[in-house]
Amino acid sequence: MAQTSDDGHNLPYTLGSAIQTSSLIHNTSGANLSVMPPGTEHSAMQNSANSMDSLSGGAKPPFVITAAPSADNAMLRAVMATALEFLTPRTLEYHSAREFTLWGLGALTALDPTLSLHTDKKEISLMDGQKTLFTQPAPPAADSAAWVELAVHFITAAQTHSETFRKISQDDLLQTFFDELFNHLDPYSRYIGPSPASSDRIARTGGEADAGVTLTHKGGHILIKTVNANGPAWTASVDAGDRLVAVDGRSTAGQSVKTVSEWLKGSEDSLVHLRLLSPGRKRSHVVSVRRARVPPETVFAFTSGSLLILRITAFSSDTAEEMSQYLDQAMQDTHLRGIIIDLRGNRGGVLQQAVTASALLLDHGVAAVTDGRDPEANHIWAVQGGDMTSGLPIAVLVDGHTASAAEILAAALADHHRAVIIGSSTLGKGLVQTVAQLPNKSELFVTWSRVMAPLDWPLQGLGVMPHICTSLGASAIARQVHALSQGHLENKPALEASRSARFPISTSNILSIRKACPAALGRDEDTETAQMILNNKAWYKAAISATPEDASQQATATHQ
Repeated sequence: MAQTSDDGHNLPYTLGSAIQTSSLIHNTSGANLSVMPPGTEHSAMQNSANSMDSLSGGAKPPFVITAAPSADNAMLRAVMATALEFLTPRTLEYHSAREFTLWGLGALTALDPTLSLHTDKKEISLMDGQKTLFTQPAPPAADSAAWVELAVHFITAAQTHSETFRKISQDDLLQTFFDELFNHLDPYSRYIGPSPASSDRIARTGGEADAGVTLTHKGGHILIKTVNANGPAWTASVDAGDRLVAVDGRSTAGQSVKTVSEWLKGSEDSLVHLRLLSPGRKRSHVVSVRRARVPPETVFAFTSGSLLILRITAFSSDTAEEMSQYLDQAMQDTHLRGIIIDLRGNRGGVLQQAVTASALLLDHGVAAVTDGRDPEANHIWAVQGGDMTSGLPIAVLVDGHTASAAEILAAALADHHRAVIIGSSTLGKGLVQTVAQLPNKSELFVTWSRVMAPLDWPLQGLGVMPHICTSLGASAIARQVHALSQGHLENKPALEASRSARFPISTSNILSIRKACPAALGRDEDTETAQMILNNKAWYKAAISATPEDASQQATATHQ
């Protein structure tokens, strides 16, 4: 739902760096809400490992390591030590350092099937068939330092005896070690190697500093395609459709979009001068902006008649701010009659951003509750600050790929009677990941809490049940709309069943509830149905009133 990542970006909850939003987020547990880089996902960063003592003991292994540790082994040791220190207090269920290490050492067999581990309570052995290659005494199960040393020794022994193993790069070795370890945990905990981790961080927090615009090529000219709502060009006189004539005095004539885009990049806070020619104007003008690191835009706004459509593709570190700016602009339109929030295909991201986004549309109340083994994972995510839209009708579009932080936003708005949910059952990713940056610049995503919606039902597995189900086909949609015209919601039984579910919930119960509206990809009928309902106050009211209870009262009663 990491913050969350998402997980599939993920958050998991996803769930990037989160902006501090203390004015909108109230943590009733009293814990510190300041965060670092996440989705449905609260992150922790660990950048250095404690030095680890060597194993001592009187074992007499067939193979003894006597050489001084190499630089590669020093990095292995640092990465594994940091990982075990981070994992042990945070996983949803307790696992010892012994379990984590032996799971990870499954990489020995995965990388060279001729190798295997033999374990008992007293010692661990590396085997080649029936031949013992290396043996060490088993440390105490909770001694992380000793288990890290054991892992490094066994990897060194494998490299000594196996030509196949010697050809494996350190990145591949670590990837396999953690893949084997996380095979024993939930689907969303994972290790991300240095290169993809760097790409993920850029996606969450922004890459090189630039002007915050995208370009396109049309009619032989370079044009401004989009202006990022959080970029430096947003507040300057730069508009989509403007022709970019020159950058810092260099003509764009005959240049490619890629080349000109590179011209826009530079050191953070440096000035870049854009010569622009706006449509319908005869004279160009120069705009100067200061470059900034800007996360990719995740919110896109459109209008359809008297309705505003906000398409949210992910929850990055600036998503709530983007959404706030679009809502602020839209509320200046006196003809605005409703809002459609399109979360279809949104796999989540930063948990805090979903909470902050909900605060833009709720006067107050609980947006979500997270529960985990680590006390730092336990929060009641309450919001206050006021509904920017003054109660305008809202429809939220979801589908089978809506996950994590996106599900948190949809559930919060639905449980507070603030939005009608339209589409199919969502993915059901209600687990939050916290993130550690390891010494080799890789990242560790570890599931450390479960998400409960304001009405206290679990998102994990169950997902969000829509008010109006569109995945059953056109005839079913027509039947549900007709029911609304008669003042009742056809899908109310499934809605009530999902909202009354409590953790732990069996797989059979989850499947029984979800079959009322099977998960599916979004379809054109989703938007059309939302437009019909938002344009009919009686239908909208009939759908909203079907949500079982008042979310604020239920959450207060449950969590006081």
